[in-house]
Amino acid sequence: MTAPIDHQKVLIVDFGSQVTQLIARRLREASVYCEIHPYAKAEAAMAAMTPAAIILSGGPESVHEEGSPRAPQAVFEAGVPVLGICYGEMTMCEQLGGKVEGGHHREFGRAEITVQKSSPLLADLAEVGEDEPVWMSHGDKIVAIPAGFDVVATSPGSPYAVIADETRRFYGIQFHPEVMHTPRGHQMLKNFTHGIAGLKGDWTMAAYRDEKIAQIREQVGSAKVICGLSGGVDSSVAAVLIHEAIGDQLTCVFVDTGLLRKDEAIQVTELFREHYNIPLIHVDASKEFLGELAGQSDPET
Repeated sequence: MTAPIDHQKVLIVDFGSQVTQLIARRLREASVYCEIHPYAKAEAAMAAMTPAAIILSGGPESVHEEGSPRAPQAVFEAGVPVLGICYGEMTMCEQLGGKVEGGHHREFGRAEITVQKSSPLLADLAEVGEDEPVWMSHGDKIVAIPAGFDVVATSPGSPYAVIADETRRFYGIQFHPEVMHTPRGHQMLKNFTHGIAGLKGDWTMAAYRDEKIAQIREQVGSAKVICGLSGGVDSSVAAVLIHEAIGDQLTCVFVDTGLLRKDEAIQVTELFREHYNIPLIHVDASKEFLGELAGQSDPET
């Protein structure tokens, strides 16, 4: 098997934020290879991918809720830079000996952080004493930071808006750098990955595509492949990528359940047969599916 290119990797530990995918997007725009894994599987992901840096995402829960997510302790013992975003900062503080209060400290929307101390995390951004616009979205509030951390920036509602343990390269930010409402958030993330973690930024989607095509060719060889096609993004991308790798060794099967949008089944078949020239078997099973679903109004029951 052809060995994949050994890109430097960033692990994004997902605590359920609605914008976790945006973290990955910003990193990929900066030519950084990254993977998102749920917090419950993060330790296994660390062992498998040996990340050069770790980002803890935001999340909807309070660190004070029973059973609320925590980062694996291995995250803080790996010897790599760690960036906690919003909930990620909260749980990092709580796990490393700081104190977080829940309840009545909600801060949502546009805010200004004031830089109190220089840090490589804020390189090429606001200077000490200057303000930087960010986007806040949190309910808990840090009231004491762990030993070894310093305050880097504050806001009217967050005395610990940015904190840093420069020795261990642990950083926490109370806002969301991944969203467009934090205008220079992409620079903060790049400061973390390139400046602090020392990543080269050698990943591109084009190279990833070529790498995957080569892997598919080697894995499939001269065999035939069947791909179940729904017409959605995931199966469509998989089908096109596989077809680029092995051509007409691939046959797609598209089952029309009758639950797609009007004329969408026609669009799917035309797209794959006429535009991509992919062998496609179209099965119209709409009568069978709709017949079995007669009288049902709630798909969850």
